Amino acid sequence: MTARAADRARYDRATAHLDAPLALVDLDAFDANADDLVRRAGGKPVRVASKSVRCRALLERVLAKDGFAGVMSFTLAESLWLARSGFDDILLAYPSADRAGFAELAGDPKLASAVTVMVDDVAQLGLIDAARAGGREVVRICLELDTSLKLLGGRVRVGARRSPLHSPSQVADLARAVARRPGFRLVGIMAYEGHIAGVGDAVAGHPLRSRAVRLMQAAARRELAERRAAVVRAVRAVAPDLEYVNGGGTGSVQYTVAEDAVTEVAAGSGLYVPRLFDNYTSFRGRPAALFAQPVVRRPGVGVVTVLGGGYPASGAAGPDRLPVPYLPEGLRYDPQEGPGEVQTPLLGSPADDLLIGDKVWFRHAKAGELCERFDVLHLVEGDAVTATVPTYRGEGHTFL
Repeated sequence: MTARAADRARYDRATAHLDAPLALVDLDAFDANADDLVRRAGGKPVRVASKSVRCRALLERVLAKDGFAGVMSFTLAESLWLARSGFDDILLAYPSADRAGFAELAGDPKLASAVTVMVDDVAQLGLIDAARAGGREVVRICLELDTSLKLLGGRVRVGARRSPLHSPSQVADLARAVARRPGFRLVGIMAYEGHIAGVGDAVAGHPLRSRAVRLMQAAARRELAERRAAVVRAVRAVAPDLEYVNGGGTGSVQYTVAEDAVTEVAAGSGLYVPRLFDNYTSFRGRPAALFAQPVVRRPGVGVVTVLGGGYPASGAAGPDRLPVPYLPEGLRYDPQEGPGEVQTPLLGSPADDLLIGDKVWFRHAKAGELCERFDVLHLVEGDAVTATVPTYRGEGHTFL
């Protein structure tokens, strides 16, 4: 029996009393992935990215481990909810225009001490001030550096379009604007190198493309390390008490922590290890989050139909954004249909061994987005469900 076949047998036994559709997290794999992130971080703390987890119980589990410290959140409403729930170190990774949220933040000392908000434009400071509604608490600020690699005088750009702050002087100018403005305190710098951390460099069947990605990433790492160090020096001249410099992501942890300027790394997808993280030379994780759909039809030889399954991930549309049939091994989509809104035909010889009501296990393309489809996660240890915990959705929250 292969390792994947053994996992399928375990998951089927653990959930035999449960009807699909359902989602589970294999805690043995989850914990092993967490330990690997800590190992790769080499002693620097790992800030867990909540958008890749979207389950309070699992955020609490990972933050209880040595080597993890703090949450990187994705909306202001989520940040405030987590702070009210007892999380005390929350870095909001994206600028916000949530005026009601800023009024709440500026009016509550507990929230203001727990949450740091992201800024990359002085206009965002103005929006926060206009939203205070009389609140006088000092708002903690982090500045985001654009990590993209610019070539040929800026005519070629590699990397996500995020912050407009690319040079040390641009970041230092905004740092001075924060320092001059009452009611704000600059505490951090963040730089997410998505073109390094979030792009696989070993894509099966594409050796030339994979080599090109590796060459690009090596060049981008060298350029960013030099520029990030200069940015940190420039900002520390303005704010010498800077608390942290955050960088990285699951796919770049060991490279990012090698920079002296970086004090912590962020990671989240590496806990669940969705399918987009299969194509990396930098690490090998264990798939920990899966969902099951029930077989509801057997249209013919070599074909079964499962209920639902059309859960595409965000990003540029393409086959890599689709979930994949994982267990039993050997199933594939019908290219005429793909994964459907309410039913999904699956092809392959394993279909002939599946009965009505059997479970087919899938892996989502991205990590936390799976939790937008399910109210609960069944936590599996060995071949038993040992707990069932709500996702954000199960607690009544869909923040985006």
